[in-house]
Amino acid sequence: MGSPESAEVAGAVEGAGVAEGAGVAASFAEDADARTMAWYVDKGVEILVFIGGVSAIIFIFGIFGFVMKEGAGFIAGSLDLGEFFTSPRWAPTSSYNPTYGALALIAGTASVTGLAMLLAVPFSLGTAIYIAEFATGRIREILKVLVELLAAIPSVVWGFIGLSIMNPLIIDLFNVPVGLSVLNSGIILGLMAAPIMTTIAEDALKAVPDTYREAAEALGATRWQVVFRVVLPAAKNGLVAAVLLGVGRGFGETMAVLMASGHSINIPTSVFDSVRALTATIAAELGETAVGSDHYKALFALGIFLFLVTFIINLTADLVIRGVRKR
Repeated sequence: MGSPESAEVAGAVEGAGVAEGAGVAASFAEDADARTMAWYVDKGVEILVFIGGVSAIIFIFGIFGFVMKEGAGFIAGSLDLGEFFTSPRWAPTSSYNPTYGALALIAGTASVTGLAMLLAVPFSLGTAIYIAEFATGRIREILKVLVELLAAIPSVVWGFIGLSIMNPLIIDLFNVPVGLSVLNSGIILGLMAAPIMTTIAEDALKAVPDTYREAAEALGATRWQVVFRVVLPAAKNGLVAAVLLGVGRGFGETMAVLMASGHSINIPTSVFDSVRALTATIAAELGETAVGSDHYKALFALGIFLFLVTFIINLTADLVIRGVRKR
């Protein structure tokens, strides 16, 4: 048996252990309360973020549903789809023979977007390659800021530039009667689409692992050979996605094209011809049509076609980007 002193010491130690255990239990209870409060806050933020994400999807489906409601019945009933896609005559307000041929509008949109991409793709990819592979330090940061500022210019300002600056410049340089044409709107649209293409292309180039570059340089490749033979092939899917998003951006532009293209219903045979785009037609005519009329529904039919085309373009670009991320 132990001495009284050892029993007293053991009792004291046991009492201290009990007290310490009680203190730890109390601290755990406080931590549990704190974690519970934090958990509720975390859940609340998670719900808000979820609502924000779902609301974007709901809005997209809501917009598409509204456009379909206004135009699908007209497409299935009164509209002649053969005339819609093959006739260049858009005359929905004619009192004796209203026609709804969108061929000239489609051709105008395609010609402007095509010229814009011819101008924007080399400029955008060249800028992205320089920023990602050659520029360093302050020069890189300045160029990235300038590209972002270019994207921040409103479309109506671009349209004003095309109307007041590019129009007389084209007339003087090429000796044409009118400078509001495919060339004018293509240049303006190319400058508008270039920033988003440059940003996405730069991200695709930066996503290529540095080990690719190091291995090529170890084999004696020059800087340009590394870029041309290694980096660009490795980032080709991301570059394709950048171009597709630029096409979608150009295909859906409204105000700048309305102001710079001449807004003339015409199938272009030259870059100096005035044209009218699908988006510009909807913007110019929708406010003057009677709600529920055939003209009103025909404009929504144009909107459905435009929505489907831009949706396919953006979906294709998104699938390409997802393929890049998986790889």
